[in-house]
Amino acid sequence: MSPVAMSVTSDSHFAPLLDALRTAPTGPDAKAAADRLAREIHKTGLESLSDANILSTLHGFATNKKSGYERESAAIAFHSFATVIGAPCAPLLLSSLSVLFDLYMDKGDVVRTAATTAVKAILKLFPPESTRVVFRTLEDILDKGKWRTKVGVLDAMKSFVNSARDAVANELGTTIPKVEAAMHDTKAEVSSAATKCATALCTTLANPDLSPHIPVLVKCMANPDSVPACIKALSNTTFVAEVTAPALAVLVPLLIRALNDRSMEVQRRTVVVIDNLVKLVRDPTVAATYLSPLVEGVEKIAKGAAFPEVRAFAETALTTLQKSGASKDGPPPVNRDIAAEASDILNILLTLIPPELTIASPASPNGPHTPRHTVLKQVLEFCAALLVDLVHDRNFYDTQAWNRCLASTLEPWFPGGSSDALKYAEHVRTHFLAIDDAKHGTTQNGSSDEGELLCDTLFSLAYGALLLLSHTRLRLFRGRRYGILGTNGSGKSTLMRQLRDGKVENFPPQDQLRCVMVEHSLQGEDTSLSVLDFVASDKALAHVPRSKIRDQLLEVGFDDARQAEVVGGLSGGWKMKLELARAMLYNADLLLLDEPTNHLDRASVKWLENYLMAQKNVTCLIISHDSGFLDTVTTDIIHYESKKLVYYPGNLSTFVAKHPEAKSYYTLAATSVKFSFPPPGSLMGVRSNTRAILKMTNCTFTYPGRSTPSLYNVSCALSLSSRVGIVGPNGAGKSTLVKLLTGETEPQEGTVYKHPALRIGYVSQHATHHIERHLEKTPIQYIQWRFQDGHDREILEKATRVLTDEDKALLETDFVGKNGQRRKLELIMGRQKLKKSFQYEIKWRGLDHRFNTWIPREELLEKGFGKLVHQFDDLEASREGAGQRDTSAHVVRKHLEDIGLDGDIAQYNEIAGLSGGQKIKLVIAACLWNNPQICVLDEPSNFLDREALGGLAVAIKEWAGAVVIISHNEEFVTSLCPEIWHVDAGRMTHKGKAALVEDPVAVKSPKGSGANTPARGMTPAASVAATPAGSGAEDKANGTSTPPVRKKKKLTRNQIKAQEERRRIRKLNWLTFGGPKPDDTDSDA
Repeated sequence: MSPVAMSVTSDSHFAPLLDALRTAPTGPDAKAAADRLAREIHKTGLESLSDANILSTLHGFATNKKSGYERESAAIAFHSFATVIGAPCAPLLLSSLSVLFDLYMDKGDVVRTAATTAVKAILKLFPPESTRVVFRTLEDILDKGKWRTKVGVLDAMKSFVNSARDAVANELGTTIPKVEAAMHDTKAEVSSAATKCATALCTTLANPDLSPHIPVLVKCMANPDSVPACIKALSNTTFVAEVTAPALAVLVPLLIRALNDRSMEVQRRTVVVIDNLVKLVRDPTVAATYLSPLVEGVEKIAKGAAFPEVRAFAETALTTLQKSGASKDGPPPVNRDIAAEASDILNILLTLIPPELTIASPASPNGPHTPRHTVLKQVLEFCAALLVDLVHDRNFYDTQAWNRCLASTLEPWFPGGSSDALKYAEHVRTHFLAIDDAKHGTTQNGSSDEGELLCDTLFSLAYGALLLLSHTRLRLFRGRRYGILGTNGSGKSTLMRQLRDGKVENFPPQDQLRCVMVEHSLQGEDTSLSVLDFVASDKALAHVPRSKIRDQLLEVGFDDARQAEVVGGLSGGWKMKLELARAMLYNADLLLLDEPTNHLDRASVKWLENYLMAQKNVTCLIISHDSGFLDTVTTDIIHYESKKLVYYPGNLSTFVAKHPEAKSYYTLAATSVKFSFPPPGSLMGVRSNTRAILKMTNCTFTYPGRSTPSLYNVSCALSLSSRVGIVGPNGAGKSTLVKLLTGETEPQEGTVYKHPALRIGYVSQHATHHIERHLEKTPIQYIQWRFQDGHDREILEKATRVLTDEDKALLETDFVGKNGQRRKLELIMGRQKLKKSFQYEIKWRGLDHRFNTWIPREELLEKGFGKLVHQFDDLEASREGAGQRDTSAHVVRKHLEDIGLDGDIAQYNEIAGLSGGQKIKLVIAACLWNNPQICVLDEPSNFLDREALGGLAVAIKEWAGAVVIISHNEEFVTSLCPEIWHVDAGRMTHKGKAALVEDPVAVKSPKGSGANTPARGMTPAASVAATPAGSGAEDKANGTSTPPVRKKKKLTRNQIKAQEERRRIRKLNWLTFGGPKPDDTDSDA
């Protein structure tokens, strides 16, 4: 007999059972012996585990180095206890886990397997409420164990994730540092298991914003080099959910590490993320506990960072931290004394325990009583430790949790078994509930009678570096139409996107509240289908018959012919109607309309107003910059005020009556936003601002695959003083006309003349296509990339400038010179003035540069090299504008601020995170960077709010170049454009002031001034008429004859030298300080 087994009393009836277990020759024999032992303990009572020294005997078996049989038998016995006796023995087996985990290092496979099986069986017995107690035990074993033991403990922790998610999340603050330490273990198996364990534990974070970043966060724990990438990902995340203790437990160590990073960019992103996160922490005790360690690092950056803006961000973050209650010097937060709480609960359990389980004590007749056995006291101490969190969280109504903590564990100790144990658990629960009611008197909340409440949710909303809404309430009633008002970038569209994606805290899911968003573009969808097939292919509408889809499309204006058209060929307005039709088929409870009137003509807007007002069971949330539409449709206004949503009953007029400062939602003039456009560049040879610089003559254009032309026989012209508004119904050909003017497309018939040095800034209807490939750049980086070579890199991407196969074939043909010599043209290298036109330096294929030849523009055009010439003209024109400009970050930032984009957003936020209005401002700023002479704006009012639109109107009025505007916003067009081009069914008519020059002397440039910008208040000229400069009218004031020319006196040598010196100084001043180029004149003035 083993020396350990001698400790069992010889007369004990457990001795033969233990002996049978010890001497079992095979695994099945040991299993049978262990089951008999477990059944005997179950019958005799759990106290026999202590009285008969069974646990200590089994520990002796497990640590007997000489006998593998005994070690295996011990593990099998613990497995039998767990399976036969069940939950009541769990508290007693907790102390044996360390012995079993030590067996993981056993040399015998069978012993290791038996130990693993036993551990899994024991851990399954523990309820979720015991996670804290079990994890403390496992952490001790992890600290002291050998490598296989560590791997086993980490796997054991991982097993709690599925059964006790919330409980595991609450323990992350204590457990994650221990697991992180294991990640740096020299044994690869331990390190790998720790990474898997940490990943699994972090999935318990109840924060949907952080879930996608869990692998990166875990990678940061194992590898500090990945911190910058992780911080970048976090700074581009929209934070919506409240940040709780578990999330901070994971994030704070990472943020501390990032604060110590040497990179200014990482430090800046980190303090911004900290500033954001802190605003989303609602519990002040959590803030004080977890955020205090960050204060020192943020303070260090606020005082010592090299870049002033980083210091400014750090100071803001520091202020936010201190407001939240975090402090590096203050007293540490009062931690819970869990041992004292457990002791108080144990006293109450001992007081309420039935007398048959206690030893009568005359000293304390009313309790707490003494349990009749030490094992029972051990079990009650375990139960008290489990109840600590239930009592602290005031969770008194979850009867199942109370039963798991008490009834299932104490069941064998009560004479009546399960029923008595349940009565005791209920008695204890009601006792604690009564104590709590006495301490916190509860009151009933009244309810509102405003109709059916759709949702009432408290939430916060942030996008990376910007907190958009803080702890505000979204409260919506059925059948109401809410207009959302706020400046560009305040987060209106972000709120809608988060509602659509179900990421707003406590917002009802789609099966309870059908929420559909109508957006302004059909991005990422197959637009090659016909309209009817496109809607029918939507998976969410699979159950809707085609006849109903057809009727719905008819209702929004799609007749059968238009339903058969391809979606990709629809204009912006018709695409919007298609989206609206699709949304109506969804039968939504809540309709989210983001700029629904964009691209819609007035008739369609009127139809939309009537449709929305007829819906009595659908609630609408509407963002729109069309004040007339909002005023007609809305029943309530939701206004963004200091990061809160404030509700005002009534329409827009009612709201403005209460808040006159919001008048900018009505009138363009009442604006506080100021835009400032850079001055247009000078055009060589254009001294009159009424001379045609861009002209179309008899142009016809048909889109590929269509039989009818989109534009038919159109002629028009622009001069520097033009202010043209292009209007017309959806699909009439307005955008097509502008594309022909700007050179985006080519007409099949007719000609487009463009001044060779002309630069055009074009903001298209779907303007953001310019920047879709640069979403990872900041606005400043985008402009630096686009103009880094001294010219606009996107000019070369125009369809009219890309060489086709025919053009390439033309380059292969021989160029025959005047002397009959044959050469092949390789490229155009330079350009210079030749009389009233230009000549171009040609590099010949296979010949050295010294054989380059200058050839007149007209000869190149005649031989078919027009595309090469235009391509070079574009490049030169762009270079003249952009080449003079410095692309340093501070210069680009100033330029973007002039166009109304916030400087910090321009420098630090990636384009992917900008709002629609901010993206449009970026595109406008980019198109104005190279000082164009013509600015073309296609539907600028679609994305800019009323404030920004007013600022844009003021800037256009003050700008000295030509402006072309396409817009359905009549107020905007008529206030700016005296000349209107009306396009309908492919034909164009002129309306308004088509200017004629009444007095040629009025536009004559002062001699030697080189003035190329229009005088204010001047109207555009009809550029088909001869211009004053070209007709010679400038020389004949009021029809008088030319005076005789006086012969100049010949200059002396000294006078010539002085004159050359003056010319040299004038040119030097012009190159140094800019401005109009001085005339190279003989005058001494």
